[in-house]
Amino acid sequence: MSTGLDPAAVRAVLFDLDGTLVDTAPDLVAAVNAVLQAEGRAPLPDAALRPLVSKGGRALLARAFPDLVAEERDAHLPAFLARYGEALAVHSQPFVGVEALLRAIEARGWRWGIVTNKPEGLARGVVDAMGWTGRCGVLVGGDTLPVRKPDPAPLVLAAEHLGVVPGHCVYVGDDARDVEAGRAAGMPTIAALWGYRDDGERPDDWPADAHAADAVAVAVRLGLHE
Repeated sequence: MSTGLDPAAVRAVLFDLDGTLVDTAPDLVAAVNAVLQAEGRAPLPDAALRPLVSKGGRALLARAFPDLVAEERDAHLPAFLARYGEALAVHSQPFVGVEALLRAIEARGWRWGIVTNKPEGLARGVVDAMGWTGRCGVLVGGDTLPVRKPDPAPLVLAAEHLGVVPGHCVYVGDDARDVEAGRAAGMPTIAALWGYRDDGERPDDWPADAHAADAVAVAVRLGLHE
């Protein structure tokens, strides 16, 4: 369980990627629609798919192919990942305030990294495109370990790589799984309220140590910005 958010104890900050650091929805939606069109189906509007981006490729395909059973939808996953991998940072960009937040973390002398359920190779492609390769201290993807969030192991691995005990890391994410994983790892958590959410999700009810409406609010919670 998390022990609470104490800015004086923070030594590192870990982030989810999609919906937290980077707005990747435009390129993911384009990849889904490319698969739909290849199957002779009409593309879906951004609003139909964007809320599910943080849930991963299978959730996006479930929305795109509601008439198919899980096994039939999964058959489209390789094509979706291939399409996305070909154009994964055409329109993706950091959310407002993220660059300033990362610079503030670095100025404080803390390290930062990313723990995402996106396959590690694709995540590295996004990080490279954002110009963060030399700044991101660790990147753990959804296939780096045999388990992924909400299992805490990826977060624990990231903390070990940074040389920081979990209780001195803060995890920031926009999905309930992020809060669950962070708390199970013993990390204070911040729920990113600007991320991707489907109807009915209530992030204010997630047991995060803090909730932040934007990246500036994260900086305030971390004692980096008054």
